[in-house]
Amino acid sequence: MKRENDITTLSIKDEHRILGLSKPAHPLISVLHFEGIVPQETFPERFFFDFYSISIKKNVKGKLRYGQKHFDFDSGIMTFMSPNQLIARPADKDENLVGEGVCLNIHPDFFLGYPLAKTIREYGFFSYELSEALHLSDSEEKAVLGIMNSIETEYSNNIDRFSQNVMVAQIELLLQYSDRYYNRQFITRKPSNDQILVRLESLLTICFDDKNLAENGLPTVQYVSEQLNVSPNYLSDMLRSITGQTTQQHIHNKLIEKGKTLLSTTHLSVAEIAYQLGFEYPQSFNKLFKKKESLSPLEFRASFN
Repeated sequence: MKRENDITTLSIKDEHRILGLSKPAHPLISVLHFEGIVPQETFPERFFFDFYSISIKKNVKGKLRYGQKHFDFDSGIMTFMSPNQLIARPADKDENLVGEGVCLNIHPDFFLGYPLAKTIREYGFFSYELSEALHLSDSEEKAVLGIMNSIETEYSNNIDRFSQNVMVAQIELLLQYSDRYYNRQFITRKPSNDQILVRLESLLTICFDDKNLAENGLPTVQYVSEQLNVSPNYLSDMLRSITGQTTQQHIHNKLIEKGKTLLSTTHLSVAEIAYQLGFEYPQSFNKLFKKKESLSPLEFRASFN
């Protein structure tokens, strides 16, 4: 357990101790079953885990703040936390944060030497807010629990030279299933997601107003997601599932649309248009425009003459 600026960093071993459990059977990976656990200590008010944590939890007493939002686990959901994500609980609450469910904890060192050490960073749901958690069907929950139980069985038995390969393969399968289930959730929540898409288009229209562009410059993915009250990765993944394009691509589309209007209706030079659209260098606008339209800005303008 390490402390930096009143923020505590917890290891897998620390979590076991706080929850009153015996030392983890494996130092880098652990599966916890929360039913019946009586914590021996209180979690710090603000803390980091130094490991990945994948949980199915429900009926948790108390609330957590993860990112910018508070969340309680009244119903069964699946959440994903990456190392060094700040987690907080209200200082005036004496409630524990256990409840029911299962949790798989994996230290990044467990993946060293495996492609998963890099590819795990490609799963955007490790950066989602807790309010963007994955809601599983009964069959999906059964599949996830089956994988977690298999991992627990593997490290609980005699470890051999195949054990880590088997467990890494099971973790990869779990992440692939989770990605699949999130895409299913994006589809089943299409009405609410469509509303986000409408709000996105309205927001970008406002952002690309001449006055707003001059004052604020190009909108960033971070700014857009904050205005829509969703995390950047969740917004991009949700948009990709609906439209096939990320948030950044939507911003670029709106930018090119604005550029085409200026090229076809004004006598501004390409450089002047680039600066008006928030580009520091006209070459960047030229490159993006040609990539999107297969024409340079000047070639596009010439097509109107």
